[in-house]
Amino acid sequence: MKKLFIMLMLMTNQIHADIERQYLQVAYLSGGCYWGLEELIRQIPGVLHTKVGFSGGHIKNVSYKEVTRGDTGHAESIEIKFNSKELTYKDLLFRFFKMHNPTTINQQGNDKGTQYRSSIFYTNEEQKNIAHQTINVVNKSKEWENPVITEIIAFTNFYPAEESHQKYILKNPDGYNCHFVRNFDFTK
Repeated sequence: MKKLFIMLMLMTNQIHADIERQYLQVAYLSGGCYWGLEELIRQIPGVLHTKVGFSGGHIKNVSYKEVTRGDTGHAESIEIKFNSKELTYKDLLFRFFKMHNPTTINQQGNDKGTQYRSSIFYTNEEQKNIAHQTINVVNKSKEWENPVITEIIAFTNFYPAEESHQKYILKNPDGYNCHFVRNFDFTK
């Protein structure tokens, strides 16, 4: 009887894990300094895990020091794993467009350089289409004075930043942060 109970529990756990995997999605977004953006994104209901790093460049296994030179082609990015049953990709993007200024070229606040550009690195055609649709809605809303210039490009790589950069604002509550959530309504 005990063996049967354990078998049933293991099967139930496996079924639950399979269902969770079915709704697991990954997004890669860049919107300026990744410290503050990660802190805001990780608090969104449905976000399961975040990791900061670098996407879109031409050097493999790049480091923070290399990216700060501004010549590697990488953007400071966030890998976001989320439960699509709780948070859709479209809703994640709408929140993303409230957290940073997607209308400035290679700049967020005082941070300037290509590594601070606004980017959506799509992993499939559905994400690409949703990104274009979302930008159209954001532009039509006129919440931002200027048009969104966020690049929408195919995901090619993500290199995690050093451990000291992961959850930086959580570890350093008074650390540098140029991100905040704006009270915009893109769907009015």
